[in-house]
Amino acid sequence: MSPKIINFTTRNVVGISTKMKPDEYFKIPQLWQEFMPRKKEIENINSEEFIAIQQFSEGTTINNIEAYTIWASVEVSNFKEIPKGMASFEIPAGKYAVFLQKGMEASKTYQSIMNDWLPTSGYAIDDRPHFQIMGKTYNNGSLDSEEDFYIPIKSIT
Repeated sequence: MSPKIINFTTRNVVGISTKMKPDEYFKIPQLWQEFMPRKKEIENINSEEFIAIQQFSEGTTINNIEAYTIWASVEVSNFKEIPKGMASFEIPAGKYAVFLQKGMEASKTYQSIMNDWLPTSGYAIDDRPHFQIMGKTYNNGSLDSEEDFYIPIKSIT
């Protein structure tokens, strides 16, 4: 498991969000089912990629995750027109480890990143959002589906 380490620049997104607990994974498809028909209401979309964001409380680790916020969103060029019932969010710039996720076992990949890669990487998780970018190779429900996992990191020094 070898990620690309990148310096990510700020991105503006518009979408919808909800609070979720670790045992409430059913909320993820519900959120996307609500968002997808409304995507056409968003002006100034920068790309056809979808962005799923997870906002954790400061100091959250894989072992102490409580309630957190999840987003279904798209990147926009500005926040001038935000549809009613949606919100804007700025994904902050910073260093990220980017992992290619293939297939539909996202939670298994995430566990592997946190339990196998991270402890020997020379990095620690930074207090910024985690997110996934789903582009042209994403195909929900397919074993051939691909998406990129962005894990916020900082050097251990």
